[in-house]
Amino acid sequence: MNTVRLKRTYHFALQSLNQLLWPAVCINCKQSICETDANLCKNCWAQLLACTGADYCPRCGRDVSKFALLEGLCPDCQGRQIHFDKIVRGGVYTQALQKMILAFKLNGRTELDSTLGFLANSALQGSVFYSDIDFFVPVPLHWSRRLVRGYNQSLVLAKKLKHPSAKISTDLVRIRRTKTQTIMPTPAARARNVAGAFAVRYGHNFTGRNICLVDDVKTTGATLSECSRVLKLAGASRVFALVLAVAGQNIR
Repeated sequence: MNTVRLKRTYHFALQSLNQLLWPAVCINCKQSICETDANLCKNCWAQLLACTGADYCPRCGRDVSKFALLEGLCPDCQGRQIHFDKIVRGGVYTQALQKMILAFKLNGRTELDSTLGFLANSALQGSVFYSDIDFFVPVPLHWSRRLVRGYNQSLVLAKKLKHPSAKISTDLVRIRRTKTQTIMPTPAARARNVAGAFAVRYGHNFTGRNICLVDDVKTTGATLSECSRVLKLAGASRVFALVLAVAGQNIR
């Protein structure tokens, strides 16, 4: 009994010293937190939960009441050509989630992959196509951008996904360096910007397979749709999409 108490006292003292020398901070806003707060402060957790709770269209990912869906599509998807079949999202691109994605994508904060990976896995495991996936395919960066950034954030995220059988494939490549989509003024301009920018490597194994594209943010869906078109031309049966967040709720 005394040995057990001694071990507990030692463990408590070690934790206290660790907290004193290396105090835990929120990985998003850098505020001090308790070690039991799972990397985020209460305010950031509240913002994150607020970003993830709404109903959304399973085809385009935009916020919509489930009562507004007609044959599984929101009014904005009716009559539109979208090459991916379904989409799941972690949340809406705002507040804490937006800040984390930008840091993860542009500032080298790859340590955020655990929290963002948890969010992506939660969305994935709740999807209707979870059991159908054969390959996860991260949306590729052009080699010149990957060289500067040092990594492809979509591939980092894909490696955090948990699935009993699906493998990661990097046989989808970007063959043309495009302008950043954020500077494109309209959805049509975004579509033109990525048209013909992707190709599938020789010797791929996509024929008859179900693919899940992985990306950080979906705005108009131009990039995901073009990737899906190319994958289907390469023989893919169905193409799904998993994104951390959907932006551009009012962009049409």
